[in-house]
Amino acid sequence: MSDPTTIRRLYGRRTGHKLRVGQAALVENLLPTIAVPDGPLDAPALFGDDRPLELEIGFGRGEHLAGQARMRPDHGFLGCEPFVDGVVGLLLHVEEQGLDNVRIHMGDALEVIERLPDASLSRAYLLHPDPWPKTRHAKRRFMNKGPIDLLAAKLKPGAEFRFGTDHPIYCRWAMMVMGQNPHFEWLATGPQDFLVRPADWPETRYEAKARRIGHEVWYFRYRRR
Repeated sequence: MSDPTTIRRLYGRRTGHKLRVGQAALVENLLPTIAVPDGPLDAPALFGDDRPLELEIGFGRGEHLAGQARMRPDHGFLGCEPFVDGVVGLLLHVEEQGLDNVRIHMGDALEVIERLPDASLSRAYLLHPDPWPKTRHAKRRFMNKGPIDLLAAKLKPGAEFRFGTDHPIYCRWAMMVMGQNPHFEWLATGPQDFLVRPADWPETRYEAKARRIGHEVWYFRYRRR
């Protein structure tokens, strides 16, 4: 079955409501200064020095990525998000919190992942992706063999991959995909390990909304073998 590594197409609207003046100014002035550059990528190319790199695939409005960047200012954080409303959200966090360790790609995460050296990422995140719940849409999910194999190649041995969802169909699908992948070890030893959000896992706006409407949320942590 095809998956995102071969389809190479983004679904959904890239833009939402018209940006306010301040939001448009962030996109015009701040984004170019912290945008992921063209060409091969590594820590020196992105941040000017050699530091651990972390990647978030689809960062929503940026709450989680900004929280992680604040906790580890000596790490470099790459955020990939195709939708301008989400990019504006992260730009606001960067500006308000003075974060200088964040780089943004407004587009498909695969475009960035492919340009990273193998074994270059210390951690990666995929939090509350679009579940594409219909069977015929399953090939659109990032959580498929092609993207996960590619991500595995870019993670250092011992690096951590975190996945979160409140959608039961995606949860079952992800457990199947990850369970069949020989490159990852699930770090859960009991139910609390995937039912309780770890202390160093900042809550996202989407997660909070899911809990308000009574959804259960699952937190998965995998180690790259």
